[in-house]
Amino acid sequence: MLHAVIMAGGSGTRFWPLSRTTRPKQLLSLTGERTMIQQAMDRCENLVTPQQMWVVTNTQQAEATTAQLSEIPSANILREPVARNTAPCIGLAAIHLLAQDPEAIMLLMPADHVISPVAEFEKSVQIASQLIEQDSEKLVLFGVVPSFPATGYGYIERGKRLSGGNGNPIFEVAGFREKPNHDTAEEFVARGTFFWNCGIFVWKARTILDLIAKHEPQIYEQLDQLRQFIGTPEYEEQLANLFPNCSSISIDYAILERTSNLAVVEALFSWDDVGSWQSLQRLRGKDDSGTTVVGTHLGIDTHDCIIYGQPNHLIATLGVDHLIIVNLDDATYVADKRDENAIKQLIELIRERGLEQFL
Repeated sequence: MLHAVIMAGGSGTRFWPLSRTTRPKQLLSLTGERTMIQQAMDRCENLVTPQQMWVVTNTQQAEATTAQLSEIPSANILREPVARNTAPCIGLAAIHLLAQDPEAIMLLMPADHVISPVAEFEKSVQIASQLIEQDSEKLVLFGVVPSFPATGYGYIERGKRLSGGNGNPIFEVAGFREKPNHDTAEEFVARGTFFWNCGIFVWKARTILDLIAKHEPQIYEQLDQLRQFIGTPEYEEQLANLFPNCSSISIDYAILERTSNLAVVEALFSWDDVGSWQSLQRLRGKDDSGTTVVGTHLGIDTHDCIIYGQPNHLIATLGVDHLIIVNLDDATYVADKRDENAIKQLIELIRERGLEQFL
């Protein structure tokens, strides 16, 4: 049976100051009336029942996450006591699914993506599920055809085309490439044999757990000890004791790059990971000056900016270009939009100065 697992433990620091530790971007309404995690749940409603929906979050965000996803049973919202990247996260979900359904197929997706149309997403998931039914050991990835030479995404190099797909091409995976520089990304786009790795996967829970046991036995040992306590009064205590012992490693490094039975389904839906303030320009568009505005703004000689504010607060600009300007009640952020990764340095400086209350 198919189960949908939403990975929702991230802090979304590149969307600071709007995204905070207890209110990360997946809990915000950035692209519509529904929050991003609610949209992730919505796109699965024709694929699984609420009882087959799962969320992996962290203890700081669990209460807010539960409040936003009232349709999902509270027992299906799993809480990581500490962040340990995607391999332990996926392993934690796998042991819970297997406790409920020994034949569980996992659809894994991050909580903060924008995908449309939903019908194409559903079709891709159905194709992936069929591949798993034909070969229970197969790991299926979704690949998005690049629309620009992105340097912030990982890439999947496709191999031989496989049969099936019902209009969605399916390929063997020839290899993975980490976030490239601009010239390399341009080469990938020009060659036409690379996909963006959108981080959405389908596989059997049993298969991925067996692969974790093979390639990351230290992680598996902690999960294997924990699984015997699922559904017992001792579970929370054992989770707090065992999960922090897991290595912090992504599923890509831990498993995907170390196994061969992989397939990638070419996704025919549009996709954006809403990874930073730059995403707003792709999602909300620009005015004639190349500026994206959310809130109340008056600009003269202002070009290629991203401006986010509150409706009752005027942001006025004069003679500025290439800026990100974000104004909230307790923090204002101004940055060169051409150096979006520098926000990591700013977040570290805020921590060093003891100003964590603003994070």
